[in-house]
Amino acid sequence: MTAPSLLTQAAGSRRKGARITRRNVVAAALFLAPTVVLIVVLRIVPTVSAVADSTRSGLPGSLAAPEFVGVDVFTKMFSSASFWNSVTQTLVFNVIVNPLQILLALALAVLLTRNIPGRGLWRTLIFLPAAVPLAGSTIVWGIALRPDGPVNGFLELFGLPAQPWFTSPDQVIMSLIILASWIGIGYWMMFLIAGLNDIPPVYYEAARIDGAGALRTFFSVTLPMLRRPLLFVLVADTVANFVLFAPVQILTGGGPEGRSNFLMYDIFHRSYELSDPYQASAELVVLLVIMIAIVAVQFKLLGSDDTGEE
Repeated sequence: MTAPSLLTQAAGSRRKGARITRRNVVAAALFLAPTVVLIVVLRIVPTVSAVADSTRSGLPGSLAAPEFVGVDVFTKMFSSASFWNSVTQTLVFNVIVNPLQILLALALAVLLTRNIPGRGLWRTLIFLPAAVPLAGSTIVWGIALRPDGPVNGFLELFGLPAQPWFTSPDQVIMSLIILASWIGIGYWMMFLIAGLNDIPPVYYEAARIDGAGALRTFFSVTLPMLRRPLLFVLVADTVANFVLFAPVQILTGGGPEGRSNFLMYDIFHRSYELSDPYQASAELVVLLVIMIAIVAVQFKLLGSDDTGEE
């Protein structure tokens, strides 16, 4: 084959490769377009709108355009005891519920990747609450934990006093933690099971050859190799619990005594019941900042050196 023929063939191959690359880019763009549009419409635009509204103020129901007030809305909000109560209760709830859910989900995931009888059935039963709509689960737990409900009836069989659960300022957060964990533990467990199944068996074989016990193997092999799915579960669980709304709205209404008045519920309450969308937008900005800060710390702690490999 002559040199000109080789050059022509090479040029043709480059043009064909360029056409394939363009087609791949177009196909990828078409597949991504619906997701990008939804993210922009449902996430980015509302966030930008909330930031803009947090710097404005106006009379509820007035036809006059709201006026720009800068940080005055934030100044008023930061001087409100009700706002700081919402922040405190939100943080208390999340400081307890997030580690609890992750630890129990991880323990169940490790247990249900062992060769135990009925492993598939147990996985299904534990995951089942996550398949029930949140509002339905909330109603079921609201009935179960009523003062005259079946849980208190069960306690009385053993001579234990009935508990107020959702109607007690001292027990309402614990009751919401039980509800949220009943739904969340099985859901996050499935992600961790998938992560455990992806760990190459060769690492466990090497640990056995080195004489490592169960605890040493877990902390030296399982946890480091599970860092990436564990980070995903930790971040997603944190975000989900910070925006928990349905149980509070259905069962407690932010009470009793404001103990369940989490920021997400207070944002709804101020915007739709008190007709104050501007402070609600400011509270939403604060909630976003808190979540971003916590997620950033989580990425800092778990986001680097996923597998320990070069």
